[in-house]
Amino acid sequence: MAALICGSLAYDTVMVFPGRFKDHILPDKIHMLNVAFLAPTLRRYFGGCAGNIAYNLKLLDAEGYACGAVGHDFDPYAKWMDATGMSMRHVRVIDDEYTAQAYITTDLDDNQITAFHPGAMNHSHSVAVPADGSISIGILAPDGRDGMLTHAEQFARAGIPFIFDPGQAMPLFGPQDFENFIDLASWVTVNDYEGQLLQERVGLSAERIAERVKAYIVTRGAEGSLVYCDGRMIEIPAVRPDSVQDPTGCGDAYRAGLLLGLMRGMDWETTGRIASLMGAIKIAHVGTQHHSYSLQEFGDRFHAAFGYRFD
Repeated sequence: MAALICGSLAYDTVMVFPGRFKDHILPDKIHMLNVAFLAPTLRRYFGGCAGNIAYNLKLLDAEGYACGAVGHDFDPYAKWMDATGMSMRHVRVIDDEYTAQAYITTDLDDNQITAFHPGAMNHSHSVAVPADGSISIGILAPDGRDGMLTHAEQFARAGIPFIFDPGQAMPLFGPQDFENFIDLASWVTVNDYEGQLLQERVGLSAERIAERVKAYIVTRGAEGSLVYCDGRMIEIPAVRPDSVQDPTGCGDAYRAGLLLGLMRGMDWETTGRIASLMGAIKIAHVGTQHHSYSLQEFGDRFHAAFGYRFD
């Protein structure tokens, strides 16, 4: 089985301001804000939801393809994908655009100011979901609006079951859009905050959304996750991480675990635990694609955490 991972491919530039934003922003001058923060620490990471999910899936020796549009500056990322065994088969280069870029400045209170340039991501709709039988499952992760709408329809027309993961793209859509996504998708996954927004937008409870798909998965950080399916709610425990270094990309790691379980036909108790462990491993590392392990090592950690092995 092969998964198609539709979503963003982006560079994440992370800067750290060794102070607190609140000490430099005057509340009575917020209407004419003009501030600059000296950030002596800067790191640039390969990221984007599609890239992160594909990377995590590759760690588990599963076949998955990132699908999206990138810019003329993508060469360093492309070399990284090649070195780590990720395929560019469904990645299109837009010559007159930059790859999507996130510029994130964090202060000592973990507050963040982010500027995001979508660039080539706005062309993701130009990359089609293949209908030749080469893809057996998909995920619709945050991407450009047109790309998400187009890929959902293409997945459905090709008869490819897919996970709908609105994530940070939620502001791009209205209630009718979400209704359509839910009707086309086989599974829906959100974090608890996104879940509340989605449920308010469509006027449905978690249980009612679950009735319209095969499963509705809600992650809750350190409190674990919930899987609503078949008229029941399954509680998935969180895994205690070795350390908490960087939460960015944990949701993508979790979603790779969901894909693996679905691709292998596992029950939700095991699928959710695989996803939970993947998120816990990622949070102990800075950056979204800097953690690494073999399938055997992951299996051993799974056994240590849950007391049994998965096939």
